[in-house]
Amino acid sequence: MKNKNLRALTESAILVAAALVLSYLKIPTGLAFGGFGGSIDFVMIPLILIGVRWGLGWGLGAGLVFGTMKFLFAGGSAVNWQSMLLDYSLAYMLVGLSGVTRKSLPLGALVGCIGRFFIHFLSGVTIYAEYMPETFFNMTMTSPAIYSVLYNGSYMLPNTILAVVICALLQKPLAKYIPNTGN
Repeated sequence: MKNKNLRALTESAILVAAALVLSYLKIPTGLAFGGFGGSIDFVMIPLILIGVRWGLGWGLGAGLVFGTMKFLFAGGSAVNWQSMLLDYSLAYMLVGLSGVTRKSLPLGALVGCIGRFFIHFLSGVTIYAEYMPETFFNMTMTSPAIYSVLYNGSYMLPNTILAVVICALLQKPLAKYIPNTGN
């Protein structure tokens, strides 16, 4: 049991470090949408791998550590401590929900991405509602919920598609490392 936990800790640390490195390679989308952030990147892939391989607890923990480190070391920005907590620490922690599915990387990616989107949506309707523009995507904005779905969806949808596709491509080559796949 000790060796298994040490292995999980070591692999998680390496994959969190890989995610942090990947956070510097991104396509920013936030500049076109008011400058608040959002980008297309590969950072969720290592976090999804942790969750699916080691389970929910390890996935949530690794996501929390990564999100906090991303804010501190990879140019994070926030309007207050609540937005830092929601948009970094908790959002990436919920990528660890990928650990609820211990058989499928693509399904884990989808679950983790939905979790992250939910937190960004929540942040948008609570913290960023006061920054809602009058028009967005050539539509008149009257609802913070609709604005949050559109804004966060503008970068989370491409990220989700990217994560699911990459995880689908990795499923077979990594099958022997994923529990409960019968390999």
